[in-house]
Amino acid sequence: MEKELKYVDLVEQPISMHPKKFALWLFMVTVVMIFAALTSAYIVRQAEGNWLEYDLPEIFWFTSGIVLLSSVFLHWAYISAKKDNLLQLRIGMSIAVALGIAFLVGQWYSWVALVDRQVFFVGNPSGSFLYVFTGLHGLHLISGVIFLIIVLISSFRYKVHSQSMDTMEMATSYWHFLGGLWIYLFMFLLLNH
Repeated sequence: MEKELKYVDLVEQPISMHPKKFALWLFMVTVVMIFAALTSAYIVRQAEGNWLEYDLPEIFWFTSGIVLLSSVFLHWAYISAKKDNLLQLRIGMSIAVALGIAFLVGQWYSWVALVDRQVFFVGNPSGSFLYVFTGLHGLHLISGVIFLIIVLISSFRYKVHSQSMDTMEMATSYWHFLGGLWIYLFMFLLLNH
């Protein structure tokens, strides 16, 4: 009596991710590469000399606190959405949006402070880099605020709740990413200025 060998094909489950989430992660990787290239160029150009020395605007400390605080409120909104607490979701989202706008206003005033210190976009490369860093980050932050507003509106239309978290998760990931990116840039500028 011979034993039959049975072959069982094990079908592996592919790693699945929502296509929009995947696109967002690819976009964030691209942004990291852009800022990595810019910070590398900053270090190389600084080593060449002819580098204007100036103090960073003090408002950067406040805007850093604002962006961190906005992430805290957004995370609170995220947890509230998972618990179907729509009131707290809306409050947290509203505060995060307001703080995001406050951050952008603060960044505008940082440019005003730079102009008052005779640091301009054209002229010395040290000023140019600072304007490019803050301007490019600000542009991404504007898109983040718009994303948060879309999620806030969706929350009032009952489209964000524990059973529908995709846009909330994407907005939270993107916003935390932008906050982390700002902290990286600020620390980079403090250490390499």
